[in-house]
Amino acid sequence: MEVRTRFAPSPTGFMHLGGLRTALYNYLFAKKNHGKFILRIEDTDQGRYVEGATEVIYNTLRDSGMQWDEGPDVGGEYGPYIQSERKDLYLPYAKQLVESGHAYYCFCTENELQARRAAAEAKGLVFKYDKHCLNLSKSEVEQRLAEGQPYVIRLNAPTEGTSTYTDLVYGEMSFPNDTLDDMVLIKADGMPTYNFANVVDDHLMHITHVMRGAEYLSSTPKYNLLYEAFGWEIPQYIHLPSVMRDATHKLSKRDGDAYYSDYIDKGYLTEALINYLALVGWNPGDNREFFTMDELIDVFDVHRLNKAPGIFDVNKLTWFNTEYIRRMDLDTYLKQVTPWFDQVLSGHNVDYHRLAELMHERTEVFSRVPDMVRFLAELPDYDLSLYTHKGQKSNPDVARTALNLCLPVLEAIPEDQWNETELHDRLMETIRESGMKNGQVLWPLRIAISGQASTPGGAMEIAYLLGKPETLRRVHLGLEKLG
Repeated sequence: MEVRTRFAPSPTGFMHLGGLRTALYNYLFAKKNHGKFILRIEDTDQGRYVEGATEVIYNTLRDSGMQWDEGPDVGGEYGPYIQSERKDLYLPYAKQLVESGHAYYCFCTENELQARRAAAEAKGLVFKYDKHCLNLSKSEVEQRLAEGQPYVIRLNAPTEGTSTYTDLVYGEMSFPNDTLDDMVLIKADGMPTYNFANVVDDHLMHITHVMRGAEYLSSTPKYNLLYEAFGWEIPQYIHLPSVMRDATHKLSKRDGDAYYSDYIDKGYLTEALINYLALVGWNPGDNREFFTMDELIDVFDVHRLNKAPGIFDVNKLTWFNTEYIRRMDLDTYLKQVTPWFDQVLSGHNVDYHRLAELMHERTEVFSRVPDMVRFLAELPDYDLSLYTHKGQKSNPDVARTALNLCLPVLEAIPEDQWNETELHDRLMETIRESGMKNGQVLWPLRIAISGQASTPGGAMEIAYLLGKPETLRRVHLGLEKLG
């Protein structure tokens, strides 16, 4: 048997991290078993459709290294792979269930349903459709259909006994049938519901393993009723633990931590995000943490999925991201970081290559880079207390002496010789001759030309990046502040 998994997102916006991890696990499981990974777009809920969302799905999966074997844009034997393009095939299947007694026409209006729902809530009960239209005679149903009355088609769910199935993660699952609702299969607009289309499409596309979120555990018996009513083989279920921000909170759009694009826009690397996301709810069985996609395929085992929700720890992701950045070669890092440099340094004639060398080991997330190098574009307002550094034996009085010592040295360096070697040699010689400690001179110089205590590189590297005119201007400003 060929293993066939599917990822079936709805085009309702950006890719949620939980959905992306579901896609990843489906992809890994299919590839581990030399099977097929199918992409299907489930757009039956046209009211929630967002223009451009399908392209977001395509781009996110491709960027993440997951290429589908069958799907809307690549075709396949069981297409079309967009549900709205399959809409004409669902109603005949629903009518087949009506004929076999497993489903029925329901003509209840929304107002009638709302009144019954309110009555149930007033009694403290959970509303469940009461099978009112199941009792209509065949002739009455035919008459209403002939009159063109709006209808939906509902599943005729059992009310007694227990439904049981086996999940590869959660084991044997049992649910009382009296908790099952007569879910709608075909809506009043003729479109199938998500649940019904899901089952029909999974069967027609020969899906062997259904991997989806644990929130579907309790609704799976209703899916199985449909499979059994049609006489179709039930796929193997693999329900996945939820992705949570912490033990009690879901990832949320409001907090900017729910979507793949949230993290890419912040400057996280896709490779780091996918690597970390794979470990949220699953473990490889050893101490390894860093994996390429091929390595994940090789070690993936559904039996190592957790039952408990996976906690998406942004601090842990940031650590992963930092490690991925550090493992980049310099040219790759420079290409990645340049747009972030440009945000604040464009037009300032800064040597990006040298700045990249200084920033490479200090970068955790690319979105933090602009603030880290902004001082090169504009000297921030700083407090004189920065000149005080116990370890460097510096204070404002020492700083005044140090800057006056440095100024003529810096002024004497020709612009065409303004480089780190020249700056180092001349400043160090002057410091030796003065009898001052290195830190007593270089710390105040660093503060004067950067305005901050933490910088990529020290005084000489910063002076080189700023260039002679700007360095001198800042030293003069420093002396003015010191008085």
